[in-house]
Amino acid sequence: MEGLLAAELSALGAQQARKTVAGVYFEGALVTGYRACLWSRLANRILLPLTRFPGQDADALYQGLLQVDWGAIMRPEQTFSIDFSGESTAIRNTQFGAQRSKDAIVDWFQQRSGRRPSVERRDPDLRFNVRLSRQGIMLALDMAGGSLHQRGYRLQAGAAPLKENLAAAILLRADWPGMAARGGALIDPMCGAGTLLLEGAMMAADIAPGLQRRHYGFERWQGHNAAQWQALVSDARGRAERGLRATLPEIRGYDADPQVVRRAQENIARAGLETVVRVSCKPLSELKKPTHKPLPHGLLVCNPPYGERLGDKASLQYLYRQLGETMLREFAGWQAAVFTADSELGRATGLRSHKQYKLWNGALASAVLLFDLDNNRLSEQHPGPAAATATAAEPASEPRLSPGAEMFGNRLRKNRRRLASWIKREGIDCYRVYDADMPEYAVAVDIYAGQVHVAEYQAPREVDPEAAAQRLAEVRAALPQALAVAPDAVVYKTRQRQRGDQQYRKQADSGEMLTVQEGQARLLVNLRDYLDTGLFLDHRPLRLRLAREAKGKDFLNLFCYTGSATVHAALGGARSTTSVDLSNTYLGWLRKNLAHNGLDESRNRVLRADCMEWLGNCEQQFDLVLLDPPSFSNSKKLNDSFDVQRDHAALLNAAMAVLRPGGVLYFSNNRRGFRLDPSVQETWECVDISRETLDPDFQRNPRVHSCWRCTARA
Repeated sequence: MEGLLAAELSALGAQQARKTVAGVYFEGALVTGYRACLWSRLANRILLPLTRFPGQDADALYQGLLQVDWGAIMRPEQTFSIDFSGESTAIRNTQFGAQRSKDAIVDWFQQRSGRRPSVERRDPDLRFNVRLSRQGIMLALDMAGGSLHQRGYRLQAGAAPLKENLAAAILLRADWPGMAARGGALIDPMCGAGTLLLEGAMMAADIAPGLQRRHYGFERWQGHNAAQWQALVSDARGRAERGLRATLPEIRGYDADPQVVRRAQENIARAGLETVVRVSCKPLSELKKPTHKPLPHGLLVCNPPYGERLGDKASLQYLYRQLGETMLREFAGWQAAVFTADSELGRATGLRSHKQYKLWNGALASAVLLFDLDNNRLSEQHPGPAAATATAAEPASEPRLSPGAEMFGNRLRKNRRRLASWIKREGIDCYRVYDADMPEYAVAVDIYAGQVHVAEYQAPREVDPEAAAQRLAEVRAALPQALAVAPDAVVYKTRQRQRGDQQYRKQADSGEMLTVQEGQARLLVNLRDYLDTGLFLDHRPLRLRLAREAKGKDFLNLFCYTGSATVHAALGGARSTTSVDLSNTYLGWLRKNLAHNGLDESRNRVLRADCMEWLGNCEQQFDLVLLDPPSFSNSKKLNDSFDVQRDHAALLNAAMAVLRPGGVLYFSNNRRGFRLDPSVQETWECVDISRETLDPDFQRNPRVHSCWRCTARA
């Protein structure tokens, strides 16, 4: 920030401004120092040198400070503190240096008046800076008496707050003052405590950043010129009043966390900018350019989480991609500035930044990435390792098929034709095209956004292994031709009963995530690494039903898996969602799905717990509950095995206990031959909606799952 600060100080009347490491030296009259304290948007401290003297050890430090005329600086009844920096072979501890400096000041007053000033670390009348370097020792007065980034409007912030002077630097690098002068708007889609918005508003309204500070250190300094200072303050107040009366640009902010939005509103009120800055609760997934008046150009600026302090990096890549897509879709023609400490996350937006400026956020090396949204486009590369793209097979290379392979291929084509009008009408991205229609070809074939996933059902023991292998070979031969995909775009797996943690174990390590669309939701599937893909296609109608019913409700997803139902409920307008599962693998996947849809975890809780145990301790109630347990589990994480047929009554009763009056619970499972316990039906109103929750691609096999709508009896 040194270059920006040097330019700012020169504009404020500073002479001989020159950069140094983490600072700027400048010369000028006392009024220049006053003006810098009041008007600098970038400085942390303004230090007024009082004296310099040679020395490297404690005695030289003490004697040098003892020669200062402290009576011309402060009174003995005042309090003070020392900020000591630097070290030498004799002074290796800043606390020791501060102590010897304090001794000199106290002894000076004691020797001359018999009175001694007191040290006050928290809120002293005067704060001094003593710096030890190879050139000697410098004593300076901290003119502001504390960091100038504290403007006075922010008492509370959200997690990982952005300092005000750093926010100002981001806006200056993005040329916000020039854009505001041309009538551009300012929007922050992840505004947090509203710091970027408030700094932007003060720039646009010509409000001095230090105008609301309660006091300055120099006001208690003996050399203070009160009349000169008051003249500067009066002029700044007049400029602020005129600025607020002028036509100001549109300045809006959004955040997904309602508590953070309330803090931002409080900060805005303390700054007196309620008529200029407006914030509201809205996740990134709902961000759109305001339409109440024409906003042809402006600046979209934000400081998204970047892993060092907030969020999980793997999930954040999808959040940044969502940000990039939203910026380009909603704010074409605008400029954008994204501040991040992670260059990889910056690239995850998929947009090309035309300029980058390095800045430090505390100890984090960070950067402001500038984007021109008028001349930009999204890269094809998605977050994480790229998934293979399905491509049409070359007709010339099609081998001659055996009769069995030809028969299997014909069935695939027939099924696809049968589903074609439904797929087009409903905008279906993923569907099942074949499910062991012919018993001898016992596979399930699913389409995921043009890619193919084949699950071979484990053959019974009485089936000849060679015959089973031959039939799978015929499937492999026929499938690329029948579905017009390249052979390497088809993934094959064998389904068998999984025990313990086997269902969570990787079968590969590609890391390939494919984005598929289902209703409003963009969901991540992995076709290669696990037995399951992360999306159970037969539950599609139930997920879409939950999306329709979730608005304004508190939603609970038990055994949440990768959280696709949670995403649907959140996008459907749920007041809150809570997702519970015992698998870290699936909960991490859920976090990626949330981020991929621009959904914040402040309203979408993700909990790792045994569902039965968690329900026994749950004190919250919910309006809408999804209970979709596994058919069987004997994971080592559980004290006992779970069998849905044997244990569902106790589980269902526990889940119904957290349901609010008038609420609805959907109970679903994939156990073949499952029967609902009669005691459950006597206690609760349970309506079998299994057939209602099957789309055309699963209606041939109605036993794929069972589903009930459960409510309290009237």
